[in-house]
Amino acid sequence: MSTINKTFSYLLAADEDTQTAGASLGRAVGETGAIIYLRGDLGAGKTTLSRGLIRSLGYEGAVKSPTYTLVEPYEYFDFPLYHFDLYRLTDPEEVEFLGVEEYFEPPALCLIEWPDRGRGVLPSPDLTVRLEIAGTGRCLICEWDSVRGQKIADRLQVLLHDAGLQEMPR
Repeated sequence: MSTINKTFSYLLAADEDTQTAGASLGRAVGETGAIIYLRGDLGAGKTTLSRGLIRSLGYEGAVKSPTYTLVEPYEYFDFPLYHFDLYRLTDPEEVEFLGVEEYFEPPALCLIEWPDRGRGVLPSPDLTVRLEIAGTGRCLICEWDSVRGQKIADRLQVLLHDAGLQEMPR
């Protein structure tokens, strides 16, 4: 079987676009679950994207970065949703001390900020979303490495287009 590895990118001109992209990602994933890596520098919009995703699924409470708790479980849904922020980790093995192995079982949806800090311990992603500063906005780059990731990415691309966001040539 050949390796699947594709990308596409969209311009996110404002914070509202980042939340819209997150909402589109939430609809693209639905209740099927996935492991999604969120990459980008500090302030690139990973938590804003996560907020859009979590709210699109119907959650109305505060959505904040779990920088100090490392993982924020959301028990509001019919499926488990876990938002990780591994920024403060100094060693990937610290992920094991969190006792999170069962967090990655389907149909869980796992959003993982700073996944490189858990390299070698975290499962492979279905989808990786990178956010890069682009002028006064951001560029969202979506990559996938699995059949599940490809299905989500296909739905996401349609939803981003339907939301009026501008695809960027790569």
